[in-house]
Amino acid sequence: MREHEDPQEREARRETRRKGEGETGGGTRRNGTRGAGAGAGAGRKRLTADDWADAALTALAERGLAGVAVEPLAARLGATKGSFYWHFANRDALVAAALARWEELSTERIITAMEAAEPDPAARLGTLLRGATASAAEDPLEVRLLAAVDHPEVAAALARVTERRVGYLAHLFELLGFPPPEARRRGFLAYTSYVGHAQLAHAVPGSVPTDPEYLAAVADALLKP
Repeated sequence: MREHEDPQEREARRETRRKGEGETGGGTRRNGTRGAGAGAGAGRKRLTADDWADAALTALAERGLAGVAVEPLAARLGATKGSFYWHFANRDALVAAALARWEELSTERIITAMEAAEPDPAARLGTLLRGATASAAEDPLEVRLLAAVDHPEVAAALARVTERRVGYLAHLFELLGFPPPEARRRGFLAYTSYVGHAQLAHAVPGSVPTDPEYLAAVADALLKP
């Protein structure tokens, strides 16, 4: 038994194990076979841990870390609390999964896609700067995460993502001929420009330029010897 475990969480977990309920409507076990008594919910979508993590990220973008709560997320997904406890031990486990999902979608997949689509490092750098800046100005998720840095899991995720992104930008500058120390400085400058742009765009809407010419000028300034 978990130390200081919430009795409601414990009871929900017991009910989930008893019924083999892995998704909305109940009745489907982890291995995908139908359990006895599956009925009206048979045609519903089987929820995955990623479904819960994505819903948590959406809630986090809307209301901050406080918005990540089991019951409202279950209502949003049309699911039961039993479905949640099938995938996660508690809310902290969901927060950790959501942060891992954010790292994968917002950093690793973007880097992989850029590597495959754009061979020229200068063009890749410009595309990353324009795309990331425009996206961050529209989506408040990363600003919400920065505001929740006092949470240890969030702080650790932000540290990993910052290092990965700055390191990748520095790699691009190295490919363009800058020596490693200078490439690192420029990578950091590019990333802080992006973060500052995103924060100001949400704190003072309309205060930062978003036109392609401005972002192209920023990229050109970063590439000057």
